[in-house]
Amino acid sequence: MLRFGILSTAKIGRELVVPAIQDAENCVVTAIASRDLSRAREMADRFSVPHAFGSYEEMLASDLIDAVYIPLPTSQHVEWTVKAANAGKHVLCEKPIALKASEIDALIEARDRNKVLVSEAYMVTYSPVWLKVRSLLKEGAIGKLRHVQGAFTYYNRDAGNMRNVPELGGGGLPDIGVYPTISTRFVTGKEPLRVQANTDRDPEFGTDIYSSVRADFGDFELSFYISTQLAARQIMVFHGDKGFIEVKSPFNADRYGAEELELTNQNHSQSQLFRFQDARQYKLEAEAFSRAAKGEAEEVVTLESSVNNQKLIDAIYRASEKDGWELV
Repeated sequence: MLRFGILSTAKIGRELVVPAIQDAENCVVTAIASRDLSRAREMADRFSVPHAFGSYEEMLASDLIDAVYIPLPTSQHVEWTVKAANAGKHVLCEKPIALKASEIDALIEARDRNKVLVSEAYMVTYSPVWLKVRSLLKEGAIGKLRHVQGAFTYYNRDAGNMRNVPELGGGGLPDIGVYPTISTRFVTGKEPLRVQANTDRDPEFGTDIYSSVRADFGDFELSFYISTQLAARQIMVFHGDKGFIEVKSPFNADRYGAEELELTNQNHSQSQLFRFQDARQYKLEAEAFSRAAKGEAEEVVTLESSVNNQKLIDAIYRASEKDGWELV
């Protein structure tokens, strides 16, 4: 069993990732760390975790853990990923792992020097839904892919929420813009060449709250919009000359609808609905990461892939400041 330490008592860890690790077959949460020992103990007791630490440094120095899951605010991801790697721990870090592609160079160096696994926590790349989309595209189920369309929105104007605090790495593109990009790159194996974009910012918070994006992948285009201040919606559609694939609730199926996709042929004379009930993508993510950390052959999100995804997000910001195309 790969022994995880959780770096902070953040909500995503409490509600999604820690329960998933505890339910996984090859890993377990051994310790919780918080800057407030009482909070660490409270969360540890909730999940029957045997050890609690009152500082992150103390947990990283412990031989009780093999790996660290980091759900800290985005602005702290690079710092603590490097510290964890330097402590000889494998690292699963919440997305985005950095706020600029250039920052990931330090993570690659720390990974290689310490000979540990460092991976960005894109749970969608372990989901049966997205593995099926990749398989359908590879087998030519929709013919030649020409266009990918997506949307990811929710409404949140809580001034205390980290998503609305620039200093913590808040903003729509870091939080949810990364999902249409990583999923499209994952299932197609293609990288974008150039991008056009429009982005709006909240006058009070200063964070980006809406982006409309057009990315040129050479053989096809990806167009999507994201917002942190629109009614909640998720959709991804892959459109080819022989049909299209519609992913009904592509990223957070438990909150946005069923885990399913529909394949429709060219003239709508035939459609197939693929359902994936209780796919538990966070559990699958933890298990795949654990196998890879133990040296088993397993596909995980590499830091090199993270660099490419962040390069696209960086280019979207630059494109939003100009007319016309911006190279990725």
